[in-house]
Amino acid sequence: MYAISLGDDGAELRPLEPWHAEEFLAHLDRGREFIGQFIAFGSKETDVASARAMLQRYADQRAADTASLHGLWLDGKLVGGVLFLNFDAEKGNCEVGCWLEPAGTGRGLVTRAMRVLLDFAVEQRGIHRVEWIAAAENQASLNVARRLGMTREGVRRESHPHHGVRLDLEVWSILAPEWRAVRARAAHSDH
Repeated sequence: MYAISLGDDGAELRPLEPWHAEEFLAHLDRGREFIGQFIAFGSKETDVASARAMLQRYADQRAADTASLHGLWLDGKLVGGVLFLNFDAEKGNCEVGCWLEPAGTGRGLVTRAMRVLLDFAVEQRGIHRVEWIAAAENQASLNVARRLGMTREGVRRESHPHHGVRLDLEVWSILAPEWRAVRARAAHSDH
């Protein structure tokens, strides 16, 4: 119904909703191994019903204002997404995250989409602190946090059991005044 253009390459950010279940499942199937390297996102969604149930859980969380999924489409094809987690407008805190299938990598899609989410969180919802948590081995994800101007706060050592291994998780964040400064520098360098 509506989409936000992320540039001149046909990339769009759109709501990812229960009616996308078949498209979402096809996307997960294409990217399952790649997505699952560091996160369990989508790993239990193996048919249309389970994919729809997951999208419905996020739709319910969106209605409760605690989380939301946003799909990334490239030339009309769903290739990944970004999300809000642990969204707490009252306390002014939230977490953001992402996932991609291989066809969506290397294009800056997540960074571009995350700028939209951060602008929305900070400027429209009054969020003060945005966290980014990723496996220490997930360099692509950590690079997004760097590009967004986030600060690495620390490591949760061996806190994330995944595929029989306990991964270290890095915690990054950006505060509202820092995000506004990043955006101001970007706007200034565009002129």
